[in-house]
Amino acid sequence: MIRNLNAITFRDFGAVHSERPQNARNIEKETGSLLALDGKNAVIYRSKSQTRISCGTAMIVLSVSLDGESYWHFCLDKSIDLKPGIYYTMTPSEGQAEVRVCAEEAPEFVDRTSAERLRSEQLFAADRKLRIGGIHTFFYQEKEQGFLFSGEAHPIMELTYVDQGSLHSVVEGQDMLLKQGDLVIYGPNQWHMQYADIGVAPRFVTITFDLRNGDLSALLNRKFTAPQNTVALLQKMLQEQERMDEFSGNVILAHLELLLILLLREDKTPQAGKLQTSNAVHSENEIIRQAQQYISAHIREKLSVPLVARQVDVSPSYLTALFHKNLQISPGEYIRRSKLQESKQMIRENNLNFTEIAAELQYSTVHHFSRQFKEKFGITPTEYAKSVR
Repeated sequence: MIRNLNAITFRDFGAVHSERPQNARNIEKETGSLLALDGKNAVIYRSKSQTRISCGTAMIVLSVSLDGESYWHFCLDKSIDLKPGIYYTMTPSEGQAEVRVCAEEAPEFVDRTSAERLRSEQLFAADRKLRIGGIHTFFYQEKEQGFLFSGEAHPIMELTYVDQGSLHSVVEGQDMLLKQGDLVIYGPNQWHMQYADIGVAPRFVTITFDLRNGDLSALLNRKFTAPQNTVALLQKMLQEQERMDEFSGNVILAHLELLLILLLREDKTPQAGKLQTSNAVHSENEIIRQAQQYISAHIREKLSVPLVARQVDVSPSYLTALFHKNLQISPGEYIRRSKLQESKQMIRENNLNFTEIAAELQYSTVHHFSRQFKEKFGITPTEYAKSVR
């Protein structure tokens, strides 16, 4: 499976550079040699000194290992610094590509291997009615304020869902503003870029995948307000990614295929039928959406289920029933998760200490905040802060 390239997932192998536009421009000015990559054969190297690799314009997978046996695979969408002694190779999604490599000492040649073999390790296999060949990447992205992704085109499909904040999606020159709850799907080889407004730090889900059989053309390059049943599937997929046992790959694939089928069904349902049959569902979706938006806008205030229920004019028991039915969690748990996600953004901004962050988010004590953070993310706030600074 191809993993998200960030400071936490990559910490054993090296450092990941910031995506801030100024930092990207500084990296582009650096010198180094261009390394040609072949879509058929992959050369394995071992770094002898710190090695900087700049991300290219094509979709490239970076495979790294500590022992030369077991490899982790990352989407090379950011520039990185490899530690000395790391085994690495890079493969483009297809054809040929180039990356810029800069190191004081030339790397050691180790071996050659089949790029196809590496790709087989990077995919979830699937064979269903709507057949997805595999999931290449599945990320929950937490971006810096005003981030800019300069754009790419690749031969696989891509789905983006905005969980918090807002995100500009530019497809073939058309700028779509995706707000919380919006979803878009890009087609193969379609150039697209993404950016956030100044002061906005969006959080969104990105999934890239192969479509082996089926037609998604009706869904491409359109902004959807995602139905709650598809949002619930995305949340289940994220939960499975955290769990990641021997069955999680199959569960994630099945949920993605079901999500696409539900979107196709929603799109093909006659408008008259929608008006006759979906008024109640639309009302439920709107209540949940308003509740989510209120929680997001007041995340640093003291929140409770009764308070949120009053804001959307329903009883606490009815709001709880709707969250369980559509999102498979309670509104109280949704508030807890949202506050913890907000705390990660506050830690990255580095303006407040942990005690101040806990107080800002209305935790009773910093120890309560730290305990919940560790339970959710598997690391302490201190460990997270060290990984992102």
